[in-house]
Amino acid sequence: MSERKKLHLTAFMRPVSLHTGAWRYPGAAPDANFNLSHLKYFIKTLEEAKFDAFFMADHLAVLNMPTEALKRSHTVTSFEPFTLLSALSQVTERIGLAATASTTYDEPYHIARRFASLDHLSNGRAAWNIVTTGNPESSKNFGSEVHLEHSKRYKRAREFYDVVTGLWDSFADDAFVRDQASGIFFDPEKLHVLDHKGDDLSVKGPLNIARPVQGWPVIVQAGQSEPGRQLAAETAEVVFCSPRDIEAAKELYTDIKGRTAAAGRNPDHIKILPAALIIIGDTVEEAKQKRLHLDSLVHYDSAIASLSIVLGTDASGFDPDKPLPTDLPETNGSKSARDNAVKLAAEEGFTVRQLAQRHGGQSGLAFVGTPESVADELEHWLAEGASDGFTVTFPFVPAGLEDVARRLVPELQRRGIFREDYEGTTLREHLGLPRPTNRFFDGTI
Repeated sequence: MSERKKLHLTAFMRPVSLHTGAWRYPGAAPDANFNLSHLKYFIKTLEEAKFDAFFMADHLAVLNMPTEALKRSHTVTSFEPFTLLSALSQVTERIGLAATASTTYDEPYHIARRFASLDHLSNGRAAWNIVTTGNPESSKNFGSEVHLEHSKRYKRAREFYDVVTGLWDSFADDAFVRDQASGIFFDPEKLHVLDHKGDDLSVKGPLNIARPVQGWPVIVQAGQSEPGRQLAAETAEVVFCSPRDIEAAKELYTDIKGRTAAAGRNPDHIKILPAALIIIGDTVEEAKQKRLHLDSLVHYDSAIASLSIVLGTDASGFDPDKPLPTDLPETNGSKSARDNAVKLAAEEGFTVRQLAQRHGGQSGLAFVGTPESVADELEHWLAEGASDGFTVTFPFVPAGLEDVARRLVPELQRRGIFREDYEGTTLREHLGLPRPTNRFFDGTI
């Protein structure tokens, strides 16, 4: 009899809550994004619950919203992900450490060094979330007034991936002999110079860091557009996505798994983990009331600014009590995010105000109920082939996180669909992923 399929759970922790009103919720830690003591407590709690990974997004610019809305945002200040995860690696032992790093506004050599270092510091728990940076304000912090066009960002990202993974393979696993008697520190025959010259990148190499503990840190990809799906199929081992419902999730799951097979990869070696807000109560009604109260803490200025970012255009001039205009201008931002917003407005019959309030708090997939009712839904998604698990977002911290870790997880364990202990020591082992061979010394990947 085959072993029952189990859920994978990662925790989305930068910001510590995606909900705009989270920092104002009664009992919440208002400085949680920028308080090391709080963050150490959060990651230890998640490790006790046997989460696969602690996942940090990144922002290369302050969000492009009006001052009146910006002053209400709890995401204005957050730690730089690598610095924080390096610190957190020293107070944890098993939980994975995932960070976003942009292929648009960074260089492959920098990315390769940082993730290799984090993988060694954590004894094999690092993961790289590949993003192409959708916020057009970011370009102005890197010497350009013009944001790189969508398709060009993805073309650069694909080449960027090849360079970074090639740099990680600069040394064979056994290159460093460190023979004190002979005085030989490493075997130069086991060093490879990448010497990459491509359309967008030129990187000689080699990397000046030993091959990562995991061979490569786990590759995460977050994108649902056509080029995003293809990039995931060719490169990703974990897909962070945001389908609105189970039918959209099943379509995405089937499509990406099919593309993965077509790319010559094993579909079981890519885990699709939709983002899901989880709110737990003693009753379903209590959980719903928590969400309603949380949404009520979002100021309209913040709500309309958030909607403007999602749509890629200034929505402050729209009539708040009429439907969303149908003649939205083209955007160079995230196309999938805007498409989801337009679809939600049409399906729910939302006015601009209602849509803004939903996005101003946290839109998208949510499971709201008791530990048992939420477990029912997660189990259904797993059984229906809609996901391999979830990227959990919390409504507020610490209580919302504690509810998931200490009330929902035990229910999932009781049902046999979530681990009771870690199966190994590395993130790859948690996720059931193979360790990549070294293309230059062990044969073709």
